[in-house]
Amino acid sequence: MKRRSFIGAAVAGSALLATATASFAADWPKRPINLVVPYQAGGGTDAYARAISAAAAGVLDVPIVVVNKPGSGGLNGANSVVGARPDGYTMMMTSGGSFLLSTITRDTDIDAFESFEFVAQVGNLQTSLMVPKDSPFQSVQDVIDAAKANPGSLRWAHSGRGGFHHVGGLGFLANNSIEAQDVPFKGGGPTRAALIGAQADFGFLGVQQLAGFEDNLRALAVNSQDRDGVMTDVPSFGELGIPFAAVSSPVIVFAPMGTPVEVISTMEAALEQIAAKPEFAALLSERGTGPVYASAANAKAALAAMKADAAPLVESLAN
Repeated sequence: MKRRSFIGAAVAGSALLATATASFAADWPKRPINLVVPYQAGGGTDAYARAISAAAAGVLDVPIVVVNKPGSGGLNGANSVVGARPDGYTMMMTSGGSFLLSTITRDTDIDAFESFEFVAQVGNLQTSLMVPKDSPFQSVQDVIDAAKANPGSLRWAHSGRGGFHHVGGLGFLANNSIEAQDVPFKGGGPTRAALIGAQADFGFLGVQQLAGFEDNLRALAVNSQDRDGVMTDVPSFGELGIPFAAVSSPVIVFAPMGTPVEVISTMEAALEQIAAKPEFAALLSERGTGPVYASAANAKAALAAMKADAAPLVESLAN
């Protein structure tokens, strides 16, 4: 083939591919969208995913199916999405902070910024210090005093090493010069159940986990400067004057790298509409959370800023 003919064929082929991609994106979606949650059912991220699924009617013509794939601090589910076809029918909703920290603290080739396309943020999760309802600890200071009186004797629960609940708890221990036995569980739901069952003396788990379980748990403080916007009865470490590590987690939807731009923008717009629906807010309110929407670009920028802040914290905690 002559060079000019080859170039012409290549250009024609590229144009045909672009036309086919645009046509595919214009017809998307035609079948259910699988939304992978890389954690156990019952946790904070799972609550957002199920609220999205329920509130999607009227915005998308197909259902959103929640698929829980827990393990390895969220990396099992992330791996399954990395390897999925980038056709818009497999996406992931994850705790952005936990996911980011898992990629920093674990041996993995997955990168939150290089392995996925950002779609949108739909919420935010904050960790908190909780104890069983019948615990003798009535305040954060009670926990600190007991830990100092008998170093290493207390057990503390969280939803997996490397996640933002774990790092938030480590920051609390380090900043208050106390030690406790690390007891990890697989997800927020199992962590809550373990704490209710007194398998740990205290735990770091999403403040929204208190909703509906006030007779079984007592939240002593939210791991932030200010109170949570929904669980407003729980004080914050900031207002109590307790040293803490400011670690939280935006709830972000990701798509496999290479997903058509038109599909990403369509899903981004759909999530914005869903997040604005009163039904979505009502469903989340039942679980102690609320909608916090941000575009793909803003969600990516916020997670990048968190990475810059978290890197030295993780490094210092590892030493």
